[in-house]
Amino acid sequence: MLLRGILAAGVALGAIVVSANLFVYDPSAAGDGRPVTVGTDGAAATLAMAPISLGNPAAAAALATRHPVAPRQGVAATAPYTQTLHIGRGDILGSLLVEAGIDADDAVAAIAALGGVFDPRRIRPGQAVAVTFAPAPGIPAPGRFLGLELNLDFARAVVVGRAAAGGFTARQYKKALTRELAAAAGSIDDSLFADATRAGVPVPVLVEMVRAYSWDVDFQRDIRRGDRFEVMYERFFEGGRKVHEGGVVYARLTLSGKNLPIYRFAGDDKRTDYYDAQGQSAKKALMRTPIDGARLSSRFGRRKHPILGYTRMHRGLDFAAPRGTPIYAAGNGRVEVAGRNGAYGKYVRIRHNAGYSTAYGHLKGFARGMRPGRRVTQGEIIGYVGTTGRSTGPHLHYEILKGGRRANPLSIKMPSGRKLKGVELARFDEARAAIEARHAGLAGTARVAAGGDQAVYP
Repeated sequence: MLLRGILAAGVALGAIVVSANLFVYDPSAAGDGRPVTVGTDGAAATLAMAPISLGNPAAAAALATRHPVAPRQGVAATAPYTQTLHIGRGDILGSLLVEAGIDADDAVAAIAALGGVFDPRRIRPGQAVAVTFAPAPGIPAPGRFLGLELNLDFARAVVVGRAAAGGFTARQYKKALTRELAAAAGSIDDSLFADATRAGVPVPVLVEMVRAYSWDVDFQRDIRRGDRFEVMYERFFEGGRKVHEGGVVYARLTLSGKNLPIYRFAGDDKRTDYYDAQGQSAKKALMRTPIDGARLSSRFGRRKHPILGYTRMHRGLDFAAPRGTPIYAAGNGRVEVAGRNGAYGKYVRIRHNAGYSTAYGHLKGFARGMRPGRRVTQGEIIGYVGTTGRSTGPHLHYEILKGGRRANPLSIKMPSGRKLKGVELARFDEARAAIEARHAGLAGTARVAAGGDQAVYP
């Protein structure tokens, strides 16, 4: 999990891209590296309103933030035009629409229609809303309000438009995207993070790869000079413009001669995860490092206590991180303790299955609703880094207990995660073979990617 821990490894690498397949991306269907085939309804999503699109060059040329605008010069007086509003912290969509010159009744009706397919309260700062007007006789600028479009993410949008029978209707649609697979590989010589990003591997792809391996690989101790790295990942384009760096489809670490491949696969429950070549989930029941971007500042074992001044057993791991850094539940379980606990300061203990518990000390504060008896899921935020209790600076003290006895989180054999079986395993084996074949084909494909990366496979 430690992003900063990536700095302990490095590669010299290049990127390869295969030919593109045009399709409508369905995030729930992707996951095993196979082509996604779903119907396209994006073209029909304009719903009797003037066409609008946040990615439309004409719309981009009409950007105006928060203020009504008149039709652009050189455009016919009756032609629809688009204004883009940017959601700021504390903004209310209805107020922004009225401020942009939309009649209050129309704003209420449009938001009501939007609420049928997407909760407006889920709009976040930074999102953009494109509103479309048409100049009309007797209606002052900006004109008659035709509708709006809201991007939900890179693959989905909601469009609201005037219905033929009056009022407004809303519809969510999937965008027509072009999908490419890119791959990179190299030897680990200096810094995985620095060398990979210099070669064009996107940081989100690198972070996802590290997270997928974080249950088994200690990126501060397990990486050696001469080890190797490979990764194949997705890229998505809309109208030739890159809109998203997708997930890792396949990766392989070769550490001290041992190959550790992982494959992305969607099981029968439609949940996407990473599995090794035998169909064992890369995700374990417990995380070794339940925090991102932290530095391992103190290991399990005997040490001189920084406050007490004498040598004693340190029965956990300390992760130094800025105050307020989120702390995650290491696994599914039930909260046993959430409160002050002597030298631990603010403290959480979670009981998991198979006799395991995890404990988290020196917290600044707890996540909302964190209390004894509450069930939590792996990766859920339970609190924030602080320096309460007997502590010299902000850090997380993390313990794993097996049968009530504290064990070294870096060396304990973690309880295994999901294992594919039967028909599901057979389906995984087919997907794995297809992924390997696709990756092998990339090695013979040398061309420049759409983003301009050098297509070289070392």
